[in-house]
Amino acid sequence: MHFTYRSARRIVVGVVGMTVLLLGVVMIVTPGPAIVVIPVGLMILGIEFTWARSWLKRLRESISQRNSRERGDRVEAHRRRVSD
Repeated sequence: MHFTYRSARRIVVGVVGMTVLLLGVVMIVTPGPAIVVIPVGLMILGIEFTWARSWLKRLRESISQRNSRERGDRVEAHRRRVSD
């Protein structure tokens, strides 16, 4: 079996990235910074895998939308308090 540099790199990135990603998933139910570790695992996997890049992009977009919505809610609540 002949391994090239590219296939060896892909295997190493896959193993390391999946390990970090799975640790992040475990941290959802155990104490730990899952919110930080899961995107890091996806970033590592995104080096070699397109599906991981697309998941990371969707994760970033959903976080951005949620933050925008929360920011808008805070602004609206502030406006109501100021006008009362």
